[in-house]
Amino acid sequence: MSEPRQLGTLRLGTRRSKLAMAQSGQVADAVSQVTGRPVELVEITTYGDTSREHLAQIGGTGVFVTALRDALLRGEIDFAVHSLKDLPTTQPQDLALAAVPVREDPRDVLVARDALKFPDLPRGARVGTGSPRRMAQLNAYARGHGLDIETVPIRGNVDTRIGYVRSGELDAVVLAAAGLNRIGRIDEVTDFLSVDTVLPAPGQGALAIECAADNADLIAVLGELDDPFTRVAVTAERSLLAALEAGCSAPVGALADLLADGQIVKEMRLRGVVGTPDGRTLVQLSTTGPVPETHDQAMALGRELAAEMLAKGAAGLMGERAH
Repeated sequence: MSEPRQLGTLRLGTRRSKLAMAQSGQVADAVSQVTGRPVELVEITTYGDTSREHLAQIGGTGVFVTALRDALLRGEIDFAVHSLKDLPTTQPQDLALAAVPVREDPRDVLVARDALKFPDLPRGARVGTGSPRRMAQLNAYARGHGLDIETVPIRGNVDTRIGYVRSGELDAVVLAAAGLNRIGRIDEVTDFLSVDTVLPAPGQGALAIECAADNADLIAVLGELDDPFTRVAVTAERSLLAALEAGCSAPVGALADLLADGQIVKEMRLRGVVGTPDGRTLVQLSTTGPVPETHDQAMALGRELAAEMLAKGAAGLMGERAH
């Protein structure tokens, strides 16, 4: 009797990590509610999951995405869920970004020994992160506030990273609040880092739901999970990243805030930062304007701020990617 139900099952492609499975499970539940159809999680291993190199070495961009996209194009899955910050900034023509659901907390957070907050870390504190973007801003903040820290490149899942602190190998690690929220471990955070201290990665905290571009029915259904404000915000952030010609492993941070007057959203502020990993040089600028009503307007906002940042010297901070 289960045969008809099985025929209606949608196949959701996901990475195998605990975080990916958690966020994909949440999307699967939402899609089931919208469609009335069961959703099966199909676990796929990506290059980023198997490589032991640091993300900056393997290029970052696409390493967690390509295998999922290949499975979509081969028809092995119906749709895929990605952490939006992992997506390359160029969208393939044969795939559609069907939905960007409401964004989680975009901030970075500290998990430190002895419940320490970032300004209270001891001299010589070892702080682990796999992100040159985080390194640049943490080191810049430390230098500006008389802190003495050493940023240490690390890889691994949440358990591995927090394990470095629990074992005493590191004094603290920096992670994304969104990921800890999604796996129910936000109570382990010892300090929420203000976006005035550390701007997140473009798209951080947001998910991307992708399917084949020629599947109009599925695009329409998945589109019910789309949040227009989140989409224009991350579109502006990713446009900034693309215009800076940087991969997601480059030290680039960006955040688009929606500024409200009471219950009415009035404007959007886009902030961007590019820096050297040692934090000695940062270019950080912002712009505020009307909330973009179209994809093209959001793209234009990102490009405009990127142009200002390049004019202020950002290109020189991005090594061989600069022109």
